[in-house]
Amino acid sequence: MLKIGLTGGIAAGKSVVAARLRELGAVVIDADALAREVVEPGTPGLAKVVEAFSKAVLASDGALDRPKLGALVFGNPERRAVLNGIIHPLVRERAAALAVAAPKDGVIVQDIPLLVETGQGANFHLVVVVDAMDAVRLQRMMQHRQMSEEDARARMAAQATREERLAAADVVLDNSGSTAELRDAVDRLWKFRLAPFAENLARHRLAPRTGGPVLTDPNPDWPAQAARLVARLRASAAQDDLTQDILALDHVGSTAVPGLAAKDVLDLQLGVADMAAAGRIAPLLAEAGFPGWPGIVTDTPKPSHPDPADWLKRLHGNADPGRAVNLHIRAVGSPGWRFALCFRDWLREDADARADYLAEKRRVATLHGVDKSTAGYAADKEAWFTGHAAAPMEAWVQRTGWRPPSYPERGQETEPDRTAES
Repeated sequence: MLKIGLTGGIAAGKSVVAARLRELGAVVIDADALAREVVEPGTPGLAKVVEAFSKAVLASDGALDRPKLGALVFGNPERRAVLNGIIHPLVRERAAALAVAAPKDGVIVQDIPLLVETGQGANFHLVVVVDAMDAVRLQRMMQHRQMSEEDARARMAAQATREERLAAADVVLDNSGSTAELRDAVDRLWKFRLAPFAENLARHRLAPRTGGPVLTDPNPDWPAQAARLVARLRASAAQDDLTQDILALDHVGSTAVPGLAAKDVLDLQLGVADMAAAGRIAPLLAEAGFPGWPGIVTDTPKPSHPDPADWLKRLHGNADPGRAVNLHIRAVGSPGWRFALCFRDWLREDADARADYLAEKRRVATLHGVDKSTAGYAADKEAWFTGHAAAPMEAWVQRTGWRPPSYPERGQETEPDRTAES
């Protein structure tokens, strides 16, 4: 199932988005509603709250007196942390149970006001942030909720900043306009991204890509996008207890080189102990949104290691039609794994190499501009890698002493070499 984390600052319009997604067919799990449910009279949650804050937080009927509790914790970080330590685990447990009961081919939307503050973004296939400028949200709270400016600003200050939420977002829904405009934006998101993504996940199917190579200007958001995907892969591995099979995760390729024009496709490299481990984690990757092409493929051997057996890998892609990804699974220490990291770091440090590679990319992109795929583009660049880049890159390695990261044996805890981290 497709798991969506929905969040937004107070008065941003998140409830409108949640309601529309429910109308479109999503199963919406409301964290605020669950937070009330887990402290209803007679629940273990309420007992823990009373134990922490005394019976003074109870109303005459034995229910939780929310205004009184709110007055105790609001503006007091220590008390709020105690309350969150009680409520948040209970809410997550209940939300997980509801998600398990949902249709396997459905879309699960967890409406979580404090998603960013509680660091839950990596648990979802996508994080959707409903956004409005702070001044707009302030005006809404004062007009529609009859809050004073001081109270409204205090509520906003108690949440993550707008910049922090945007940094966590895979999708941003702008709600600076009308409600109708926001609902239309949700409809487009559902039709062109969420519904196809859910279907691709259910079928373990790659999102289609058509057209030849199109180079775009460098995007400063590429590293942050890659980091979110890496975090999701690590979270999925931890959930399925497969962390021992994933030794390394790196952002590689042109989008990992600042200032370099590239196809808008993120290349990630996942390092495993061997190809048997790559096969074991394939189902996990498919559930995480990265189904694979069948079998093992071979990168083009380079002159320093001409044996094709040294260049084996598995290749996975993305089920998400809104973010193209190539996920290369290679054995840590293999020539292919080393080359991807070394080439990235060489281009990062050597402006002349970066310029030469960009010229080659533009030349080959022009040759294949009318192609229906990027296969010809990728194949034609290989001659440049083997005939032009290999020697100067190895000379740079010798000159700088570059080494790939070293990773611990399973069960050991040693710090990797930072030379080649992304």
